Amino acid sequence: MSDEPVLLSGGNPQIAKADGDEPVQRYIEAMPEWKSDVGRRLDELVARLVPEVSKAVRWNSPFYGVDGRGWFLSFHCFTKYVKVTFLRGAHLEPMPPVGSKDPDARYVHLFEGDDVDTAEMRSWIEQAAAIDGWHGF
Repeated sequence: MSDEPVLLSGGNPQIAKADGDEPVQRYIEAMPEWKSDVGRRLDELVARLVPEVSKAVRWNSPFYGVDGRGWFLSFHCFTKYVKVTFLRGAHLEPMPPVGSKDPDARYVHLFEGDDVDTAEMRSWIEQAAAIDGWHGF
């Protein structure tokens, strides 16, 4: 039996629900192909911009938050892109480009070769970490 995580639909790693950096790093390591590099760069960017960040894995996705303010960002693997979710993205200026059924959430789709560390992404992360986030768990 392998210790490797199962890859679900679209190549998303199946990682057990847990709090902390370790399960997030397991998720990132299990992301297939170029997506693992995107996950690592996102994780490093968030940690650099939000030194007090809390991390968790829920629903086979890493979540990033600030204690007392809630969760502000998550990401998930799909076949052709990594979907970055700003859980209160409708409150960011400018709003991230992709809408959601949830009126508060907004998305950014990162494709192979896309730059993660852009001025816009840094701004969204900093803004999202500074406002009241999602308190769903």
